[in-house]
Amino acid sequence: MSENKKIAKELIEAIGGTDNVSSVTHCATRLRFIVNDEEKIKKDQVENIQKVKGAFFNSGQYQVIFGTGTVNRIYEEVEKLDVNSVSKEEQKKEAGKQGNRLQRSIRTLGDVFVPIIPVLVATGLFMGLRGLLMQEQVLALFGLTPNDISENFLLFTEILTDTAFVFLPALVAWSTFRVFGGTPIIGMVLGLMLVSPVLPNAWGVAEGADPLLFFGFIPVVGYQGSVLPAFIAGILGAKLERWIRKRVPEALDLILTPFLTLLIMIFAALFVIGPIFHVVEEYILQGTLTVLELPLGIAGLLIGFLHQLIVITGVHHIFNLLEIQLLEKFGNNPFNAIITASIAAQGGATLAVAMKTKSTKLKALAFPSSLSAFLGITEPAIFGVNLRYVKPFFMGLIGGAAGGFAASILGLKGTGMAITVIPGTLLYLNGQILQYLLVNVIAIGVAFALTWLFGFSDKQMKKEN
Repeated sequence: MSENKKIAKELIEAIGGTDNVSSVTHCATRLRFIVNDEEKIKKDQVENIQKVKGAFFNSGQYQVIFGTGTVNRIYEEVEKLDVNSVSKEEQKKEAGKQGNRLQRSIRTLGDVFVPIIPVLVATGLFMGLRGLLMQEQVLALFGLTPNDISENFLLFTEILTDTAFVFLPALVAWSTFRVFGGTPIIGMVLGLMLVSPVLPNAWGVAEGADPLLFFGFIPVVGYQGSVLPAFIAGILGAKLERWIRKRVPEALDLILTPFLTLLIMIFAALFVIGPIFHVVEEYILQGTLTVLELPLGIAGLLIGFLHQLIVITGVHHIFNLLEIQLLEKFGNNPFNAIITASIAAQGGATLAVAMKTKSTKLKALAFPSSLSAFLGITEPAIFGVNLRYVKPFFMGLIGGAAGGFAASILGLKGTGMAITVIPGTLLYLNGQILQYLLVNVIAIGVAFALTWLFGFSDKQMKKEN
């Protein structure tokens, strides 16, 4: 029997057998089970299986961490055991019925914004690279000054850095229609209508241009870079489309459904939803800025300490909305540097456990988990090591607070979002790279030292086991 086949068999037995597994799928690092009876899972037995780096319940799923590459091979063996494997979308729908209203709402928010993040990551990298190339010291290496750069080249870089944010409402409306059961292309067109070039540009109005006045009192502008108006319009538009489709004759569905959906929703979006939720968006942004501008590094201290606590609740996708707003409004993201510190610190705590323990199995788990955290993914470190022994997790929180404090004091601001720690260096090429590295060193160093001195020992591990 191959090693992976043996692991798969032991895992299914520990979860309660094939009869207890409603469905299974996998993502980049984890097997995701929906089980019939949580009480039948032998959790300690699961976590002691070879190659398992941790296991936990989240979003209605029992998730077992194996890591990239390994998870695919284990999944192939699990499929051979007559377990009901389903697509990610099918399982997402099943899991979506579980959890309380807040958990379901945050999960839905994540479903909308996660598909958009890759293009925002790319945009942030373009901003970072432009910042690097435009530094006088870098240009001097090629015998150039900023005055030597042609306007055409600068326009080309603006295409790379501005397009995603100019058409952000189209991306948001497309994804929202997709999640809420509408036709995605209708959502995209609705979003494009919100940034139509015939409307006064939102940024131009902010600089003094006049909005269009309808009915003598409703100001109408384009919604370039806005998130909430497109999100709310997407939810209502998808529901409206489904309502209309049920009521029009099938022969007229192709003509009437998109026509009525777009006609009704563009009126609602421009004259009601847009003006109201644009104000709400501004209040959210100002609230975020108020926290981030707290004096004496308090913002970094609080966010750096609390961020990973929020991550383990599974509701951290809410921050995507805030980061998108910061980038759209100011072209930078001070939130990224602070949460980078909290992520790096968990990796530092896990690294201390890996280096201090004499357990071969724990070393084999902790070393790759710490590397995963340094690449921006903390779940293996948190659920596989730090939370299991409790103290390393809290030492990581303290390290995150220390690094976040340093990030606030130094005024670090990333050019993008969604990548942190080692990959995140690309967001700080605009003259901030040394400060960014210093923040990571502080976060990792504090968490490592505290975990080494006070947070972990093999004696404690044996007691926990």
